[in-house]
Amino acid sequence: MDIDIFIPCFIDQLFPQTAVNMVKILEKCGCTVHYNTNQTCCGQISFNIGFWDDAKELGEKFIRDFPNDRPIVVPSASCAGFVINYYDELFYNSGLHNESKVIKRNIIEFTDFMVNILKVTDIGAVFEHIVTYHDSCAALREYHLKNEPRILLSRVKGLELIEMKDTDVCCGFGGTFSVMNEPISTAMAEQKVQNALETGAEYIVSTDSSCLMHQGGYITKHKMDIKTCHIVDVLASGW
Repeated sequence: MDIDIFIPCFIDQLFPQTAVNMVKILEKCGCTVHYNTNQTCCGQISFNIGFWDDAKELGEKFIRDFPNDRPIVVPSASCAGFVINYYDELFYNSGLHNESKVIKRNIIEFTDFMVNILKVTDIGAVFEHIVTYHDSCAALREYHLKNEPRILLSRVKGLELIEMKDTDVCCGFGGTFSVMNEPISTAMAEQKVQNALETGAEYIVSTDSSCLMHQGGYITKHKMDIKTCHIVDVLASGW
């Protein structure tokens, strides 16, 4: 299968190995991966803080960066969810209305693509650790993703998944929410990490690097005995 990939801003700038690992997995599963090096941002951050003109400009570039009618696989439910749910508002009654519909149809989060399109749930990964899973707000509420990451984790050899309390509660990142409402955001991160620690897990795993970055920052600052790991990096382990 020929596919495009979109690498979100956070991953491109801060977690590039996650992008490399996603390509590694997709190629192992027989995909021919196309990466447009001109791609930048889908416009979500600008949209969320009210700069809709800037978001539309970024969205126009995003649409033009993916002119081919093929799946666009994204290691972020947040970015995929934004395109699916809000491009209609950005491009309603515009010259890119039809093109935005094609993009919405084609964009797909990585674990959704693996389980429901490729029908691959066991990649041969080995990760001998106890993990707990964090449902990001965007993944759960905007993309409606819940079972697919857990299915993939259940097939990883040596991995024990223990669900934390309130796994569906926000970790406090929320994009600029963590900057504009720092005390509340920090308290939410504390609660999330504490719930994870109570499971005895060694790693917090999620589909969204932004959430993991926020929780990881809290963990590092307070020298806590737990780490964060994107699900892509888990699935690329051991082979």
